[in-house]
Amino acid sequence: MEKIEEMFAGLHIVNRSLAPKEPTYLLGIDTSKTVQAGKGSLVAVLCSNGSIRIHDKETLNILREFSGYPGLLSGVKFGNSCNSVYSASTDGTVKCWDARVASEKPTQLFKGYPSNIFISFDINCKDHVICAGTEKVDDDALLVFWDARINSQDFSTARDPLGAYSETHSDDVTQVCFHPNNPNMVVSGSTDGLVNVFDISADDEEDALLATCNSASSVSHIGWSGKDYKQIYCMTHDEGFCWWDLNHLDTDEPITRLNIQDVREVIDVKEGNLDCLIGGLYHEKMNKLFVVGGANTGRIHLMSCTTAGLAPVASLEGGHTATVRSFCWCVQDDSLLTGGEDAQLLLWKPGAVEKTFTKKGGMKVVSSVHQRVRIHSSHSYKRRKR
Repeated sequence: MEKIEEMFAGLHIVNRSLAPKEPTYLLGIDTSKTVQAGKGSLVAVLCSNGSIRIHDKETLNILREFSGYPGLLSGVKFGNSCNSVYSASTDGTVKCWDARVASEKPTQLFKGYPSNIFISFDINCKDHVICAGTEKVDDDALLVFWDARINSQDFSTARDPLGAYSETHSDDVTQVCFHPNNPNMVVSGSTDGLVNVFDISADDEEDALLATCNSASSVSHIGWSGKDYKQIYCMTHDEGFCWWDLNHLDTDEPITRLNIQDVREVIDVKEGNLDCLIGGLYHEKMNKLFVVGGANTGRIHLMSCTTAGLAPVASLEGGHTATVRSFCWCVQDDSLLTGGEDAQLLLWKPGAVEKTFTKKGGMKVVSSVHQRVRIHSSHSYKRRKR
């Protein structure tokens, strides 16, 4: 634990993106798994105006921008074996762009069913299957699937779905996350409070559903952790945290490792306040799960996660001036990318000589995302409680 504490506490800002013409919240960050010849990695950032900006990872210069018009984009992820960047869209599609090329049109378009509004998605580790979650329309909240494998006709033709799961969620599907190593395993989270685990190699939805875990609140983040990634965790929109062990599905042992209704009420960070949870980080080499939280002042908190609870590890300050909304930990060089409500993208590295930056003033902006945020009942999960 001391190593990760020292590493995190020793992070310094080595670069800061220039302020964009249109300040927006930075809601999601991902880095390319491949390196451009002579250039390095790319960073894709989801902005609250419904666009994706592509940055150079080292300089943080904006290289190009993609728009989901007429829809707003939701979620951002690079393919696992290419420089393709994907995002779900409220216009009922999942779009794919070549991050190296400036283009107004996506290279691939995955079309949903009529009335679909996609607000979450992921692509599996083989880049073979895409899954997207919808807002609830009438009585339907769907997980929709596509074959993402490329053939010569795919660049000019919109792809139709392989099928959909429709029975396992009763409200907006806010999160979809494939297993890091098993291309057939996917977990979904919803405002109905349920976190469902599927094996999509099964013939139908009923057989595919391996486990249903109840967070008792609207799900905001989900992820995989543990040895061989046999555990899942989730965070909720009211700052709750749950952690389950799928190894115990067929035993008498309880699968719940930790359940905290409101992390803010039970943890005392070393410095400042904890106002929100940002996401999770499973450190594979250490076999440790960490939770990242933040304060409205822009401070970032790293917390360790054990069955005994969450414990403060280290904090970062001096970078952001408003709440951090997204981060990406780069395991190759132990660097950290963070984005926040102050419209800033920051690159942190351990042991680096800290650069001197003119501290930005209050850049917090009124986000367009607020115009479409829906308030959900925290009791909707009771309809499906198992």
